[in-house]
Amino acid sequence: MTTFVALLRGINVGKAKRIAMADLRSLVEEAGFTRVRTLLNSGNVVFAGASAAPEKVAARLEKAIEARVGFFSHVVVLDATAIDTVVMEHTLTHADNPSRLLVAFVQDPATLETVRPLAARDWNAEAIAVGTRAAYVWSPAGVLDSVAFEALARALGTQVTTRNWATVQKIRAMMQA
Repeated sequence: MTTFVALLRGINVGKAKRIAMADLRSLVEEAGFTRVRTLLNSGNVVFAGASAAPEKVAARLEKAIEARVGFFSHVVVLDATAIDTVVMEHTLTHADNPSRLLVAFVQDPATLETVRPLAARDWNAEAIAVGTRAAYVWSPAGVLDSVAFEALARALGTQVTTRNWATVQKIRAMMQA
């Protein structure tokens, strides 16, 4: 059995694209997975299943979500090894507020090559770092006013979903339990 996390993009933000976590857990179970648990109300699902390519699991869940709730949500699926890599590759050690350090997840790590040049730029108090599995954005004044986050989001488009560092740590703990 492999432990996975599915990170849904853009659900339960405002009034559109709403899905109850109980419904999401049920949907993932009906897709053939076990030990399904959700974290927060923002589309973080930890579950177990037979070893499979994460991108195939993501596509399967995207179809199931669309069939069940009638809207598309981009899903990024990572296994426990990938989450461990994301945590280990975090290099923005001066980022002292976990709610202002965002981790940008993409399904295809090659996508991150498009944002590597952003990591070399001077963002004043902000910073961007890029690992092999995710990009990291430090926004000390908050994400709403972050020029660095806006540049990263524009470069990655709809292929990215972000979580703050505190949530990433909670996901990792759930996956290790």
